[in-house]
Amino acid sequence: MINWFTDLFTHNSIAQTVLVYGLVIAVGIWLGRVKIGGISLGVTWVLFMGMFMSYAGILVDENTDLFLKEFGLILFVYSIGLQVGPGFFASLKKNALNNNLLAILTVSIGVIITIILFYASRNHIFIMTGIMSGAVTNTPGLAAAQAAVTDLNITGTDKSLITLAYAVAYPFGVFGIIGSLLLLKKIFRINLEEEQELHRKINIIRANKPVSQHFILENKMLIGQPLRILFNMLKERIIISRMLHGNEIVTPTPENILAENDVLLVVASKKEMEQLKLIIGPFSSINLKSSTESNLISRTIIVTKKSVTHKRLGDLPELFHQNFTLTRLNRAGFEMVPHGNIILQLGDTIKVVGTEEGVHFVSDALGNSLKKLEVPDLAPIFIGIVLGVILGSIPFHFPGMPVAVKVGMAGGPLIIALLLSRFGNIFYLNNYTTNSANLMIRELGICLFLASVGLASGKNLTVAFSDGRGFLWMAMGIAITVIPLVTVGIIAKKYFKKTYFEICGLLAGASTDPPALAFATKLAGNDIPSVTYATVYPLTMILRIVVAQLLILLFS
Repeated sequence: MINWFTDLFTHNSIAQTVLVYGLVIAVGIWLGRVKIGGISLGVTWVLFMGMFMSYAGILVDENTDLFLKEFGLILFVYSIGLQVGPGFFASLKKNALNNNLLAILTVSIGVIITIILFYASRNHIFIMTGIMSGAVTNTPGLAAAQAAVTDLNITGTDKSLITLAYAVAYPFGVFGIIGSLLLLKKIFRINLEEEQELHRKINIIRANKPVSQHFILENKMLIGQPLRILFNMLKERIIISRMLHGNEIVTPTPENILAENDVLLVVASKKEMEQLKLIIGPFSSINLKSSTESNLISRTIIVTKKSVTHKRLGDLPELFHQNFTLTRLNRAGFEMVPHGNIILQLGDTIKVVGTEEGVHFVSDALGNSLKKLEVPDLAPIFIGIVLGVILGSIPFHFPGMPVAVKVGMAGGPLIIALLLSRFGNIFYLNNYTTNSANLMIRELGICLFLASVGLASGKNLTVAFSDGRGFLWMAMGIAITVIPLVTVGIIAKKYFKKTYFEICGLLAGASTDPPALAFATKLAGNDIPSVTYATVYPLTMILRIVVAQLLILLFS
């Protein structure tokens, strides 16, 4: 009995591969829940468990390991792209340029330090690229570097050392990023309560999300005119969700005739309110929302019907009705005023005001069935993965480089996922997944990748520390982690007037490090770090992937 059980773990087979991966991932995840000083390495323990199993002599089939590594990476980056895509495109309309310039500067300083250490230490560029990827906790960058190493087909060098260098630098990368945020907090002498109050005031000034306000119609030029005249006078889109006309509260249409002392409940961006006050009249103390004389109700409807998701809102005949008004649309945490040019996406939530009959009509038209969203449509997801693999395999030739540059299995799926999350509905590709489904795919992907990387490299673990090289790799990794973050943090504060919470999200995104984001969010007590993180994450991820390849190509 002992012999067959031992053979099950030591002889290459499908059963052995499943057992080894299952143990590596399960034990790694359990260990990832252990916190040291309030900080956890999380899923990174899967990599260390894989290395331990490999070091102990438990190996899996090389081809299977390679497939699971690449497929896991694709699942990971694709699910990230679907998740941050809507927020990424929405954030581009704000102060994304400054944030991304600072992120590019962070990457550039890290690359410069890596090159300096490359010449100073005389380590192979494979090792330096692994250290750099580990120092900034960028797993796709490691994968891109490994792909470039394979393309060059250089012999005489142990290419597995790139993964070993990555694994040695990674833990100090995680702690180094968080340590840099704490160091900046001390340098800036940040008082968290004062910083939170500052953001509260900034949000009031910057806020452009829809708000509602009651107005009394006193403008003589509007009296006796249809409501559409008011819409035509404004550049920005507004919604009139309720109107007190005579003694009746109604959901008005553009053809409703305005009368003196009508009370209008307007939904518009905050900056529009003062202009509306000049055009319509003063604010009203009457609250049409809480009036007991109204038969109007307010409901939030979720878009779950696929047939309405590839058309303009203004082209949906089922929404031309007089008993309701669409007042707000929320997509991926961003709120906007609904208008005819918006193309609905699965998972959009729309606030509707109207009669009970009208609201029920909208609910039927848009779906409003959470059960439908719980079952993801896998076909568009795999079509997106296919497109991502094709894009990642396209060679880009640059003068003077021995081989072509590819965005690879990390960059291609990420770019396609970002695009499909924003424009997929136009091509009938609904890539919506629930948060739980997205998280499951993402965690499965990264676990498969890290387990594969660990199982392929752990057998060389003694090589790193037998002659003291591992300790030198740690020191270089800390320099690559801390120096760019502290430098850019100071620049962002002094010259770009970024707040501390914005800087935390920016640096976490520039390092593509979810644990650092979680730490910053907990520190801030709000979602400010998450917003800047989503703004810089996609561009930074692509840069990290390309830079890792370029270092291999230029210095090999």
